[in-house]
Amino acid sequence: MILTETPRRKLITQLVNWGHWFALINMLLAIAIASIYIFNSPAPQTLLGVIYLFINWVSHIGFLTFFGFIIFILPLCYLVPSARMVKGLSALVAAIALALLALDALLYNKYGVHLSLDSAQLIRNEANNAISGFGWQKWIFFLLIFFFWLSAQLIIANAIWKRIGRLQKRKLTFPIISFFIVCFVSSHALHIWADANLYHPIVQQDDLFPLSYPATAKTLMSRYNLLDRENYDQRKELQFNESMDNIRYPLSPIYCSVATANKVLMLVQIDKVPIDTASSFVFNSPHLGNHSSIDAAKRSLLFGLPELYHPALSSRIPVLLDLPRGLGLNVGIYSENPIKKPDIQGFKQDWQTFAANLATHQTHLGIAFVTADQINNLLSTQLLQQYQVLLLKNVNSENRIQRRLYSNTPLAVEFSSTEDLAPTLLNMLGCRASEKAYSTGRNLQNTTQDWAVTTQGHKVIVMQHLQRIEVLSNGSTKVFNVQSGEEEFAIFDTALLSQAIKRLSSFSVSR
Repeated sequence: MILTETPRRKLITQLVNWGHWFALINMLLAIAIASIYIFNSPAPQTLLGVIYLFINWVSHIGFLTFFGFIIFILPLCYLVPSARMVKGLSALVAAIALALLALDALLYNKYGVHLSLDSAQLIRNEANNAISGFGWQKWIFFLLIFFFWLSAQLIIANAIWKRIGRLQKRKLTFPIISFFIVCFVSSHALHIWADANLYHPIVQQDDLFPLSYPATAKTLMSRYNLLDRENYDQRKELQFNESMDNIRYPLSPIYCSVATANKVLMLVQIDKVPIDTASSFVFNSPHLGNHSSIDAAKRSLLFGLPELYHPALSSRIPVLLDLPRGLGLNVGIYSENPIKKPDIQGFKQDWQTFAANLATHQTHLGIAFVTADQINNLLSTQLLQQYQVLLLKNVNSENRIQRRLYSNTPLAVEFSSTEDLAPTLLNMLGCRASEKAYSTGRNLQNTTQDWAVTTQGHKVIVMQHLQRIEVLSNGSTKVFNVQSGEEEFAIFDTALLSQAIKRLSSFSVSR
């Protein structure tokens, strides 16, 4: 008995082969469209994070496209008798699917959410607002765009159909499938490792692409003693997202009065020349500054916020300056080198003007980044009698012992941080508004908080008594002695670290 392939079976085989190549072309288009997610998100800070981003991008979008082919197009190859109808319906499905992917990418770029039931209300509101301003010209424009996009899909479908025989001879199926399988398996294996180790450059990408559910294996690994679940849960609680998409500054409107008779001066020494301050001040304490540069220290002082927030504050006016000016006080800043990014143009003064206004007591709040010689010229007995003065010595010194804060008025703390200075200066002016509305620091004149929190690069730093606790991005911790700088293997308060991180995160508006 001779078995021959019927025309219908032959057509189905040809349509299935065509469908695979059609899916591959749309897979490449989908990967190109999905680059919108990547270009509008912070880049990973490590090479491993970049590698994971690439293989996850290719494999996840490729998987979504192939899954769409299996669900929507492959059944058409078996159920629809006409090849022309299969190509037309497939082109329509592909055009709609890629349009939805582009819409999701734009939605994520603007609002940080993907198409879902949770975002349905947001999409509905935005659509209503957009449609209310549409005229018939815009409707025609959008219809033409979709028509051209559908036409492109039809051209692709027909071009592949005409060349299906030649494409099948190229023997590219196995290399292409192998590449996507390797990327898919590698991305999930990397994520299992990253999730177990709380490796932030990879874990932070979990919500980057739509319908993304990367693999984890915490339960299985803990069952075979490959993961300490208690330690994992503790580190996860201490994780901190250092990428801030937006910032709320201040957290709420600040209302307070000031005493016009109060005069406050903040001096920051930017060189390392010794100065004698013992007879001029009644208070001094270690200053635990943790800054990558003197310019970062200046911004932290003015805003009362750590370096983490500085990029989002580049066009803001510090509350420390804006509030006194709004209440009619004379505010002046002197810095020989420009202070980059913050909007302080209306407060800057040259040295002669700054010194003259202090000598005549016209300045209510003065802030200066000066040398030892300039400090000696300013600190006269008369000025110390008229002004409440804070002096920060050796702010850019690598020696923690040399960095000290002096004051001619009593303060109530064991140590200070740069973020503490803005709340303290406003309190000295008489403003009793809560510092939590505009700073992560403390009012050094009146606080019951015996710890401070700041950031340095990818680390969160919590300081309490003589301990400096560094929390890395994966939640692991190191403890150092403040005076010696040596690492200690001491017990620390996990609840305190969790509280400090929540305080640090209070100004962020994340996606």
